[in-house]
Amino acid sequence: METLKKKIQEELNSFHGRIGLAIEIEDTKPIYMNSHDVFQSASLIKIPILLSVLLAYKKGDINIQKQVTISNENKVGGSGVLQALSNGLTLSVKDLMTLMIIVSDNTATNFLIDLVGIEAINGTFQEMGLKQTKLNRKMMDFASIEQGKDNQTTPGEMILCLKLVNQFNEHFRVDGLNIAKDTLKHQQYREKLPALVDEDKIMVFNKTGELSNVEHDCAIFDYQGRFGYVAVLMDRLNNQETAKQTIRKIGKHISDFFIRTQKN
Repeated sequence: METLKKKIQEELNSFHGRIGLAIEIEDTKPIYMNSHDVFQSASLIKIPILLSVLLAYKKGDINIQKQVTISNENKVGGSGVLQALSNGLTLSVKDLMTLMIIVSDNTATNFLIDLVGIEAINGTFQEMGLKQTKLNRKMMDFASIEQGKDNQTTPGEMILCLKLVNQFNEHFRVDGLNIAKDTLKHQQYREKLPALVDEDKIMVFNKTGELSNVEHDCAIFDYQGRFGYVAVLMDRLNNQETAKQTIRKIGKHISDFFIRTQKN
């Protein structure tokens, strides 16, 4: 693990900005760097929102198979596809959960926030052990950002979320399906942690986030049933493409570590 830590540190020697990092791989010593620091969450907040929706479903508070109608009044810009689709489109709540993750759809996310409620979602965050992760605004709510209200998380708490996703059989398993992990499996934005990984050998389940001068990614690495949990959060950047390249290289070093330390 010291070799991996050294390689990551070498990647960060020329990095300009703030980074928070947490890496936990089974049977090894974890790597933490500013892992308790609070960052703007950007779209990483959509993973704990997903968990909150599933927990509400488990409690019987919502039905994820329920059909809902997306009208033009519901639509917001930014990432996602619903904003470009027909007015009055009908989808299930589960479809909205999927779109929120695989294409980071902001319209789907806001619909789910309204369905469960911001106060209830934040209550669920506390229930899951997330002390610093907070949902303070809906997606594309620039007025709230100007008022200093933004969504936040830490690298360490994103690791906790990823562990909950990977342990759904114990915590949130619903209808025999691991819904959260299956959703992450179909992630479309793979230009950061998974970009340089040979996914014929290592499966990567990830969720990205980005804002102006912010680049994040978090992921579950699965190498022959050996799991790693990774969260890389970056802000105060002067070059976002360089930051993305750094995250890609970190992902490659982690995948190399898995292969190098495989058990016979």
